[in-house]
Parts: sequence; structure tokens; C-alpha cells
Amino acid sequence: MSREQMLRAAADFLGRRPNATQDEVAKAVGVSRATLHRHFAGRGALLTALEHLAVEQLGEALDAAHLDEGPAADALRRLVAACEPVAPYLALLYSQSQEIDPGQGPDAWVDIDARIVELFRRGRETGEFGPDLTPAWLTDAFYGLVVGAAWSIQAGRAASRDFTTMITDLVLRGIARP
Repeated sequence: MSREQMLRAAADFLGRRPNATQDEVAKAVGVSRATLHRHFAGRGALLTALEHLAVEQLGEALDAAHLDEGPAADALRRLVAACEPVAPYLALLYSQSQEIDPGQGPDAWVDIDARIVELFRRGRETGEFGPDLTPAWLTDAFYGLVVGAAWSIQAGRAASRDFTTMITDLVLRGIARP
């Protein structure tokens, strides 16, 4: 089993059991605790590796969404759809954020945030998005909605096929009746 396969299996398991011990993670992954420890020297190292994987995948999602092409609302829909595969990792990181040193995160978070902020800024400038909320706040809310949708799907309260619609409808239309 490769390091990346081990990491993905650990992420999947921790997404369901975020408070699992390293022994439980190793067993779920199908390796010995010693093997898991050789690759990830403790829970902190495992979570840091998961954060790097999430950042890598989120960067790829942003690239695939072509955020600077077409109307901002269409770019947002593409972004949400492209983020679906990485949503469980973001949900795990969100739930475990107290165990991750915020000063030690990947520098790529800055670029990812800037790209999403720019999408919301562009949408405001074109009049597609309202002027009342800042692009920075909308970016933070976007992350929260991606994580919330992942949790709802994982808990069986929502279907995965509705991931993109749940998020984009809430962002673009709100919850008020028209």
C-alpha cells in the first residue's frame, strides 16, 4: 500500500470516526501501527499530511473549475462541483482544526483563498452577486457550506447527487422566498 493510499484510507476512516486512536486508524487502513507511524509519526503528522492532500486536491479543483471563464455564477457552480471530492477532507480538517498548527499549514491556502475571493469579487463587480457581503466573507461561507454539505451527505441527511445544487442554490438564491 502506497503512502497516498494509506492517507486516503485514513482520511476516509477519520471522516467517519474523527476521534479514533492511531491503533484504530492503522487497523482500518489495514497496516500495523508501526507502519502507520513510519509514514505519519503521530496524529499531528497524519493530520498535517491530510491537510497537504486536501490543499493539493482543492488546488486541482480550482484549476478544473476555470474560475476566470464565463459568468461568475457559472464559475461558482463549476467550483462547487469540482470541490465535491475534496469536501470530506475539508470536513475532517475542520473538525480536527484544533490539532493542526495554523502557522504550519501549506502556503497554498493563501493562493486558494485569493482565487476564491477573486471569484466573488468579480461576481460583485459584474452585478451577479450582491454588494452587501464582502468577497472574503463569502469565501469563508463557501468553505463552511462545502463542509456542511459533506457532513449532511455523510450522515445520510442529504444525497451526494445534490451536493452542488444545495450549495449553489443557497449562495445564489438565499433562503428567502422570492
